[in-house]
Amino acid sequence: MAVKAIQLGQVWRNNENGNNFLVTKVYSELFTQFAMLRPADATAANADTTRVKVAKGPDGVTLPGYTFTQDLQEF
Repeated sequence: MAVKAIQLGQVWRNNENGNNFLVTKVYSELFTQFAMLRPADATAANADTTRVKVAKGPDGVTLPGYTFTQDLQEF
């Protein structure tokens, strides 16, 4: 699912394992945008960050392998 922009504080769910990740940083390198993700759980302070390349499409942007959780009705 595409969104208009990747923003700090958004929560994305990993499609492989179902874990939630928090966007902690968004930055650009040359012509590519990246998002840094941390697990959205109690181990976040000690967990490693994951760098994901932002994919751009006609509907907006997305993180490949992740689903934007705020659009889901599974609370």
